[in-house]
Amino acid sequence: MTYSTTTSAPSAGQGASIHWQRNLAVCMFGSFTTIIAMTLLLPFLPLYVEQLGVKDHAAIVQWSGAAYGATFLSAALVAPLWGRLADRYGRKPMLIRASLGMAVAMALIGVAGNVWQLVGLRLLAGLLGGYASGSMVLVATQTPKDRTGWALGTMSSAIMAGNLVGPLVGGVLPPLIGIRATFFAAGAIIFVAFLATAFLIREERKAPAARKQGSGSSEQTGWAAVPDKRPLVAMLFTGMLLMLANMSIEPIITVYVATLVEDPDRVTMMAGLVMSAAALGSILSASRLGRLADRVGHWNVIVGCLAVSALLLVPQAFVTSGWQLVVLRFLMGLSLGGLLPCIASVIRHNVPERVAGNMLGYSTSAQYTGQVAGPLLGGFVGGHIGMRAVFLGTCVLMAAGAAWNWLAKRRR
Repeated sequence: MTYSTTTSAPSAGQGASIHWQRNLAVCMFGSFTTIIAMTLLLPFLPLYVEQLGVKDHAAIVQWSGAAYGATFLSAALVAPLWGRLADRYGRKPMLIRASLGMAVAMALIGVAGNVWQLVGLRLLAGLLGGYASGSMVLVATQTPKDRTGWALGTMSSAIMAGNLVGPLVGGVLPPLIGIRATFFAAGAIIFVAFLATAFLIREERKAPAARKQGSGSSEQTGWAAVPDKRPLVAMLFTGMLLMLANMSIEPIITVYVATLVEDPDRVTMMAGLVMSAAALGSILSASRLGRLADRVGHWNVIVGCLAVSALLLVPQAFVTSGWQLVVLRFLMGLSLGGLLPCIASVIRHNVPERVAGNMLGYSTSAQYTGQVAGPLLGGFVGGHIGMRAVFLGTCVLMAAGAAWNWLAKRRR
């Protein structure tokens, strides 16, 4: 969807770029391709670990989990740093750094000689990467404020589409060209995103005098620059809660589906549909909920999405067939699709422009924290208490998040 120049060009006071639509298109392409590259290894990661010399089945599973989680762990640690550097030196240079760094890291993973090198290179990919989160920062700060929800919703759709397509590509390419060549291909695609970022994105920045005047003392940087920290804290918690709720179900889905499907040969296919349903729902709803939030308020949409998600988790604990779970996960994806763009919008509207990247970096770290903690917590609860308890416990967390955001909005 596009808008005419007469209706979309921001005023000078909005701090937005006249090139915001082109920036959005490039960021969507770059985020889509980099997320595909980061997730395509899911279907064949255990096979690659085995190729690298690990033969014991339990060790293969453990090393696969370590290699996959390493990227999110390192990314969570450095996201605030990249956000602060983006505020100081510009968001476009950070996207150039991330795309080039990820292209190199992907190619190097294809030449790993042992499993330690694989984990180390996955850590390196997380340290050097962050293109998708950096794109959210650039889009949030370069888009007119009255279009922020729609633009960030469209960005979220591209990111979720990458999460959906990545494992599919990872299932198709290795049998055709080989596992190592698949990583080389991923690096080549990200290099194309690097070229597009370097030559097509145009970032509007404040004049040097204005930047200097806006950050005249050390007390006006970082957290100290945020006059009211309550909205920011609420959004950090909400972002972590969103990823925790999404990922807490992942470790038990295949086992849970096995209790619902009589034919063992259909378990894997049904589990794949369940996992894809939520992502598909988010893709379809993100931009629409973002546009709705621009009209009715971002905080209202956040509270509604969390409340609806909490309600949808209850029947998921008591389904009697796989297709019921697929439908419910799809509906939950529809409700969760508006959260990420609204979180970024609330942060953008409640922090000074000069620290927006830094604060959005903290938001990214909080989300990665939920992405790492979710599977650990879900696996522990599912193994020691029961699989239904995972759904019900996540329901309680989502309801608590909705209540907290409602109270925070009331206090505002």
